[in-house]
Amino acid sequence: MRLHVGAYFRALLADAEGPGRIGECILVESWIEHLRQHERVTVADRELQERARAIHIGEAPPRFARWIASPALRGRVYPALPSAR
Repeated sequence: MRLHVGAYFRALLADAEGPGRIGECILVESWIEHLRQHERVTVADRELQERARAIHIGEAPPRFARWIASPALRGRVYPALPSAR
């Protein structure tokens, strides 16, 4: 789902210190591209999101965080990842 709405990299990550916790890393070209992803969500995508939320354990809803790459760090932190340009 993430790749067909504009992401160029996606990975599911397991929390080494929190068994049962998973995270998702998605890379898109720009913040504008991220905002456009919200406009491209299909009915099937929404159904998939609801199925994923249904398996969430805990009283609080899942947490989301958005991280933005710093131009000062470009190419230094993860030089093996594909360039956005």
